[in-house]
Amino acid sequence: MSKADLTKRPDEVASMFDAVAKNYDRTNSVLSAGNAVLWRAAMVRAVAPVAGERILDVAAGTGTSSVALHKHGATVVALDFSAGMVAEGRRKHSKIEFIEGNAEKLPFGDNEFDAVTISFGLRNVNDPKAAIGEMYRVLKPGGRLVVCEFSKPPIAIFRASYYTYLQYVMPTVAGRVSSNPDAYTYLAESIKAWPDQGKLSQWLRAAGFTRVAYRNLTAGIVALHRGTKPVDASVLASVAQRKSNATRPIKVVPGA
Repeated sequence: MSKADLTKRPDEVASMFDAVAKNYDRTNSVLSAGNAVLWRAAMVRAVAPVAGERILDVAAGTGTSSVALHKHGATVVALDFSAGMVAEGRRKHSKIEFIEGNAEKLPFGDNEFDAVTISFGLRNVNDPKAAIGEMYRVLKPGGRLVVCEFSKPPIAIFRASYYTYLQYVMPTVAGRVSSNPDAYTYLAESIKAWPDQGKLSQWLRAAGFTRVAYRNLTAGIVALHRGTKPVDASVLASVAQRKSNATRPIKVVPGA
């Protein structure tokens, strides 16, 4: 199938990305008018990779973001559910470990990564809340999550202009530079249907992340969301339980 729809069936979305894998990076650069490089740089600064850290790049595509993180000395695992994207990533970047996998069921144990990031991929997941929960699970206590995703420009007139671009200009440009123009019709539809910055922040907090914040890029076309897994979530839960037990009335048993 050349174009997925907003039901986001994993097999259809994966097939769609398989079809665009070869020219994916070039098309993104053209459609973003060169802003993709700036968004990637902002993501790397937000992750703040440190040499020796282990970082998971979810929905990594061909590994463009993974390589940017790797340059700082981190060990990066690039995961994507598109076999075509993984194959193209392995061809381009031999020093990055690529894994084919589902963001909703990450093939890793608990508390494995110092940081997790996902760029322009959460919107394509069938159940984004489940994916956020999985990213929380595999993060080490104190680990950082960075989500870079298309969002909603807060200024109405700019938002209207942007949606006009998505509806009329982008399909024309994609028809000239992409191997699968229909995939970019889905892209426009998925961007317009995606919740705003505040809603995504709520999802992060509901999953357990603290220090949740976001920063708009390019007037809100893209938003960079951040969250931190509590330093020791299990200890905090244990302390809360002990406090709860301490406030319960003590039952005195006669003769005891």
